Amino acid sequence: YASAAQKESVASLVESLESNKPKQTDTFSSSATLPSYLAGTWELTYSTNQLFRSSPFFLAGRSTCKTQAEVDQYNWFCEMHRAALAISTIGVVRQVISRDGKLTNEFEVKVGAVPFVTDFLPFVKYSGGLPLTVDGAIVSTADATPMSMENKDDWQLYMDTVEIKGSNIPILRNLLDGDNSKLKSRDLSKLLEDNVDAYEVPRPVLRTTYVDSALRIVRDEDDNIFIYSRVSDSEEVTDYSNVMADLGVASLLEGFNDAVSKIYL
Repeated sequence: YASAAQKESVASLVESLESNKPKQTDTFSSSATLPSYLAGTWELTYSTNQLFRSSPFFLAGRSTCKTQAEVDQYNWFCEMHRAALAISTIGVVRQVISRDGKLTNEFEVKVGAVPFVTDFLPFVKYSGGLPLTVDGAIVSTADATPMSMENKDDWQLYMDTVEIKGSNIPILRNLLDGDNSKLKSRDLSKLLEDNVDAYEVPRPVLRTTYVDSALRIVRDEDDNIFIYSRVSDSEEVTDYSNVMADLGVASLLEGFNDAVSKIYL
């Protein structure tokens, strides 16, 4: 974690980059919603908030808060959610942006499949875990619409779906790959909108500063900072279909062979 002094230094640098951002001359084509210079695959490299709060799902959740008390409650919930992830290792947090206005957030995570051996075998003097893991990616999607034709870098998000992809848990993988496992938030929003008078469909706003072809800065409605680095121009989401549902056994054996047995055919 960054120290307070390091965070202050980054915040100062971010403000400088935002105030000196280059003027873009990109224009929309008849089929594009977002400017082409923002399209591509980006990885989250720095955040002043929990990494999962870059997801449209959690941004939409924050957008439902109407009072400071509700904001405080939501922040507490997110703190508890992060605490629940304490035994997990967060991998790549990725955004794929397409010119037709689709934003896909991919949050990859890895958890020890058998965290502590002594929980099951108390007579064993080894307090660590077994090198088997539960892998997966929480993938959420939203439509991103510029606030105006003059302001193409500030977007309003309309949450769409949430699903788990690339799970390596046998049997469960087949269930998760089915369309019925996908959370379709718009169906839920429509139900609430039709039955709860006070309900409004959450549409969080993101403010984007395009620094250059490799870097962009995003702020949410609470001014939290998310810095993304471009990894490619591809607008294709990650294909997790090749992830084996084996709890990481194949990867473990491959690593053992490369490091120890060195048997190659």
